[in-house]
Amino acid sequence: MASTPLVFSTFLSSKLFQTSHNHHHHPPPLNSFPSSSLSYKSKQSLHYFHSKPLLFSPKLITRAASEERASEVIDSDLVGEDSATFDLKNQKLSSWFYFTAILGVVLFVLNVIWIDDSTGFGTAFVDSISGISDSHEVVMLVLVLIFAGVHSGLASFRDTGEKLIGERGYRVLFAGTSLPLALTMIVYFINHRYDGVQLWQLQDVPGVHQLVWLSNFISFLFLYPSTFNLLEVAAVDKPKLHLYETGIMRITRHPQMVGQVMWCLAHTVWIGNSVAVAASFALIAHHLFGVWNGDRKLSERYGEDFEIVKGRTSVVPFAAILDGRQKLPKDFYKEFIRLPYFTITALTLGAYFAHPLMRAASFNLHW
Repeated sequence: MASTPLVFSTFLSSKLFQTSHNHHHHPPPLNSFPSSSLSYKSKQSLHYFHSKPLLFSPKLITRAASEERASEVIDSDLVGEDSATFDLKNQKLSSWFYFTAILGVVLFVLNVIWIDDSTGFGTAFVDSISGISDSHEVVMLVLVLIFAGVHSGLASFRDTGEKLIGERGYRVLFAGTSLPLALTMIVYFINHRYDGVQLWQLQDVPGVHQLVWLSNFISFLFLYPSTFNLLEVAAVDKPKLHLYETGIMRITRHPQMVGQVMWCLAHTVWIGNSVAVAASFALIAHHLFGVWNGDRKLSERYGEDFEIVKGRTSVVPFAAILDGRQKLPKDFYKEFIRLPYFTITALTLGAYFAHPLMRAASFNLHW
């Protein structure tokens, strides 16, 4: 059950691979109102209506805004986007051709500059970090901290960076630095996952394997909100910081953090040693920081609309539903019967059965 989710998490939610972690314009879904689409006058109207809560309902507010845009009335008070939508009519074959070509180029370059011992810098990087300490736990912590610092640092300066080199250029920079560091962290964990001090041994306890497998499977459904926009991940479409409000966001506003915590706990229970504990501690800390950082970025980008979404969602799974702030529609389940979730399910099952191949590939790198 080695660190499969991290492979996809870095490649896909690095955005080429929390928090958070956050544009090609398609026609807006019928139940959403992205804040960027509202005119200044509409915003003024919304502010007025919010100041008169006894006179105006959220539905009337939305209708007033839609009339301001001279479009049809929408009976919904959502201000965020509908997540995981996929309309085949809006897809261009050329875009997916470019996506495939970009993916191939990225993997080729990654192999040349980082993986291949004769040309890449990966082995030298791992050797330099390993020289810090003979402890695999310390090296594991340092590798995660380096990745977290670069990943979160670049995410924090996204607005400034995009102004300087554009959305696509910054996505390439973000992925080009995050992906090699994430790969190194993953391979090191796989190769040294059983080198630490054994703290407990539960692998032979009845039901533990099934519990770990189920937790790991569910974690994937939380880990990959970026797969909702694969063309943006590869910078084929212009990347955007999305304010989602449906689907998995109704359960938790930070699904990547929740998924990472579930994955870490499941693998730590299964492996039961000090290396797993060190890796899990560092990864969970990184994603908890991503909760704060992600909310900060969304607040800066979307302002009052984010505050509305924040008020009716929660970081803790199901908390907003249980206390009544999140009102689930009757057909809530339909928000999950969508192609991106089926894709995640297929990838999760494929990754599980590909574990032997992943272990063999990691061992051949000798990191």
